[in-house]
Amino acid sequence: MTEATLKVDDSDRSSFSASFSGVWKTGYNTPSIDDFCQQIATRSPVRVNLMAAQELQWDSRLMAALLKVARACTEHNCELNTRSMPPEICRLLDLATAVPIHAGTPEKTTQAWPWLRQSLDWVTDFLRFIGELFLAYMRFFSGKSATRLRDITAFFQQSGPSALGIVTLISLLTGMILAYLGTVQLRQFGAEVYVAKLVAIGMVREMGALMTAVIMAGRTGAAYAAQLGTMQVNEEIDALTTLGIKPIDYLVIPRMLALIMAMPLLCIYSNALGILGGGLVATGMDITLRMYFSQLLGAMTMVDIITGVFKSLVFGLLIAMAGCQAGMRCGRSSAAVGMATTRAVVTAIVYLVVADAGLNILYYQLGI
Repeated sequence: MTEATLKVDDSDRSSFSASFSGVWKTGYNTPSIDDFCQQIATRSPVRVNLMAAQELQWDSRLMAALLKVARACTEHNCELNTRSMPPEICRLLDLATAVPIHAGTPEKTTQAWPWLRQSLDWVTDFLRFIGELFLAYMRFFSGKSATRLRDITAFFQQSGPSALGIVTLISLLTGMILAYLGTVQLRQFGAEVYVAKLVAIGMVREMGALMTAVIMAGRTGAAYAAQLGTMQVNEEIDALTTLGIKPIDYLVIPRMLALIMAMPLLCIYSNALGILGGGLVATGMDITLRMYFSQLLGAMTMVDIITGVFKSLVFGLLIAMAGCQAGMRCGRSSAAVGMATTRAVVTAIVYLVVADAGLNILYYQLGI
């Protein structure tokens, strides 16, 4: 395919011309439109002419760039001439610029109880996001959603098999740490043979799900926030909305479903490796491999395994929510992407700790 190009002719101070050619699509390298907008701002021409080559291929990436040019022309009182562009682009651009940009409510210089206002804003935004998710899931399960199954498969690959390396390392070390601490303490009572039970119960009920969730919060949750935040900065999400595509259906639901499906599988994998790591340490501390596995077989039940897997399911939902919400609510600057990523990780870890405590209390009350 032909590389995307942007040729600007500014030899006439009163009339600039910009010619677009090549592939202007998401996933391809495209020239920055910011320099051209800066020229419009500094030299304020009377007219800006937009032209397209016959082989031009485009999607929302080109519309986002053209929208920036249109806004720059509006701000500096320049006439925008799009008669040389394809009629589909002209109609979409007219639709996108039909309503003036909302200037927003001026912020008050002094606010009473700022922490209370921030808390209320956070609660309102959280409930609004939950409501949007609920409606999106209703559309998905009724077959009326724009969610693509191939997107779910792609994100499952990113959040599942691609994370096996780091999950393997952390799970092995966690099991080894549990076995080492357990052996040292149980040896004082001559009961070091029970270290297998300690490692097995500790991994399947708690550490397997929790450590996997912490890894995925820092890895996948942050990636979701950065991906969606960058799309917000580039106005690609605005372009999707202009095209009549709901961003929650198209961008958020595939990521959430992929992580919710991947987390239980990663948790089971983490449990197995943690128990294996505990066995490696135990065999080096005067406990034979036969004694370790003999104790292991009677240490845990299917209920123990299911409680841990259910935790991982809840953790996956919370991590995806924190990452996607931070990305979708990202600001319009490059610095905002970094802030959204940090907010996604911190929020996810808070969610995990609160949910873990709540589930443990629930399990205790249910006697499981």
